[in-house]
Amino acid sequence: MSETALVLLVGGLAVFVGAVVQGSVGFGAGLVAAPVLTMLEPDVMPGAIQVVNMTLPLFTLAREWRTVDWRGFGFAALGRLPGSIIGAAVIVYVSVYTRGLLVAAMVLLAVVLTARSLSVPRNGLTITSAGFVSGITGTATGIGGPPVALVYQNAKGAQIRATLAMFFLLSAAQSLVILAVVGELPAGALGIGAALVAPMVLGFLASAPLRRYLDGGRVRVAVLTVAAASAVGLIAQNVLTRL
Repeated sequence: MSETALVLLVGGLAVFVGAVVQGSVGFGAGLVAAPVLTMLEPDVMPGAIQVVNMTLPLFTLAREWRTVDWRGFGFAALGRLPGSIIGAAVIVYVSVYTRGLLVAAMVLLAVVLTARSLSVPRNGLTITSAGFVSGITGTATGIGGPPVALVYQNAKGAQIRATLAMFFLLSAAQSLVILAVVGELPAGALGIGAALVAPMVLGFLASAPLRRYLDGGRVRVAVLTVAAASAVGLIAQNVLTRL
């Protein structure tokens, strides 16, 4: 099996699982797929996952756009732009090896915060701050959902999904433009990202009939376990390649 075929097969499975999760709870595609794709083909990251991140929200918005929290979205977008600029600097000046460790660290931090279900007040300051942090991590690693999701965790399901989808659409488009401007968006990343749209669509479609039946506790534990295992594997891979 060729290296590209392996990336599409294993990476496609990770994107499928991530899309099922994100279609159900509002975020999770990058959390599940980014460490797997970084492990398989670091040179196409974070551009490849940003293609998925920009496409997936369109499906959520087609169904639930009326429930977007536009005020909160505005605050998040305000913080996102300066964060994205810092994230671009990380891409330019930090090595692929170090970026791999950053992806793993971001995933593990997100797992810990999600597992603890920390209560964060939702106001202009916290949403703007979450948007800023998301801009850094999203542009540098492809994982920008957890900071904003943490702020919105106590909102209604439809509002969480729609508001995060609107934010992810803007964020991914912004990150792709910035990556292109700084010369960190190779054609291969766009090609892999485009190929991964198919399993992403299948995952989103699978989330619809499953949403009402999925037990939140079991699903969350499974997702966090997979994400943590992927992050640990990515760390091990990076360490072993340096030996």
